Amino acid sequence: MTCALVLTLNLVFTQNQPAKSPPNILLIISDDQAFTDYGFMGHPNIKTPNLDRLAQKGKFFNNGYVTSSLCSPSLSALLTGRYPHETKLTANEPPLPAGVDKAKRYQNPKFLAQVGRMQQFAADQPKLPALLKDAGYLTLQTGKWWMGDPKNSGFTHSMTHGDPARGGRHGDAGLEIGRKTLAPITTFLDEAKASSKPFFVWYAPMLPHQPHNPPDRLLSKYKGKTTSLHVAKYWAMCEWFDETIGDLLAQLERRGLANDTLIAYVTDNGWIQDPEKPQFKPDSKQSQYNTGLRTPIILHQPGKVAPAANATPVSSLDLTATLLHAAGITPPKNMRGIHLLNDRAVNERGPVFGECYLHDAVDLDQPASSLTYRFTVDGNLKLIVPNPHTVKAEKKPGRGIGPELYDLGADPLEENNLIASRPADATRLEQKLNAWWKP
Repeated sequence: MTCALVLTLNLVFTQNQPAKSPPNILLIISDDQAFTDYGFMGHPNIKTPNLDRLAQKGKFFNNGYVTSSLCSPSLSALLTGRYPHETKLTANEPPLPAGVDKAKRYQNPKFLAQVGRMQQFAADQPKLPALLKDAGYLTLQTGKWWMGDPKNSGFTHSMTHGDPARGGRHGDAGLEIGRKTLAPITTFLDEAKASSKPFFVWYAPMLPHQPHNPPDRLLSKYKGKTTSLHVAKYWAMCEWFDETIGDLLAQLERRGLANDTLIAYVTDNGWIQDPEKPQFKPDSKQSQYNTGLRTPIILHQPGKVAPAANATPVSSLDLTATLLHAAGITPPKNMRGIHLLNDRAVNERGPVFGECYLHDAVDLDQPASSLTYRFTVDGNLKLIVPNPHTVKAEKKPGRGIGPELYDLGADPLEENNLIASRPADATRLEQKLNAWWKP
């Protein structure tokens, strides 16, 4: 083996290893954005230059999957490193008590008691920020948040108060991040640098989430690219979100923190904009399909993470585990996921699993009562198995009611159900799915 080849191999090996001193961590989570809706994922119109650069210069997984296509269970899984059915954090809302006006539910003691139970479910789990805090990190929460007081999850600093009786449903004051200000993050960066402590930032702005009210300069840019004003607004929101990432990257550079900061990116769930009205189309958010579940996952740190693209299906739970490994922390045994900066672990990853749920829980103590679909992705094949107790009718002919099998390599948008023509593959994948979790 030549000296040059040895040097090259050693360099690649070194670039995929955790830093000797723990890195700062910036976790970026977009809100309601389909896996197709980025420049680096090939969208013909949406411009995302900052995320493009992170993907090109970082380790980029284009076949990432969230555990659930609804924001609260998806974010809860990212927080805890566990599947929703394991934590009982499966829905955005608890059941509505009989006779309670939905519009006034947050003034109802019975409903608030159930919200408190959900928050306790989160408190009882291992949590990414708490583990980082215990390792000496300063930790900041901003943006979308469903789990009560962020300090109960290990954040030393937070924008959100999380009190449901005071409007603390899914982020309250924290939802101003990105849309109105980045000041809480920049102030925190200064404090962390002055303290010489590593930091963790949870940046989960409500972007490109509704309301779709982008700056006029961006909206005018996209109006000429589509006949639908609703689509133009959504596309502009995607670029607006990307601009805030550029602003954060500039803040890191200005403070000399860029090379010491591991940046991670994922979305919470997908979105397909309805061109006729201001809402999402079926088969995206809350659905069992890739337009609701698939996400790019990016890890970026100059000089520490070697640029590489990887098509292996991976999970958002892997991202949680990876951030802990990068910080020198061994994940607790009840956390799931692999280390995405370990090439051998990625090569041996195995199937990805996940679960979809109703927006409102049926029974907080019985996750299966709200379950709509389970799914697994094994290589190019994806199997979807519905829960017959909650899935009552087809959304489209041949879709949404019975088991579905797709070859994602040939059919990435899941239009050709192979369940009848490939029964052996369907049986093999269902066995794996049931071994993971059979309600």
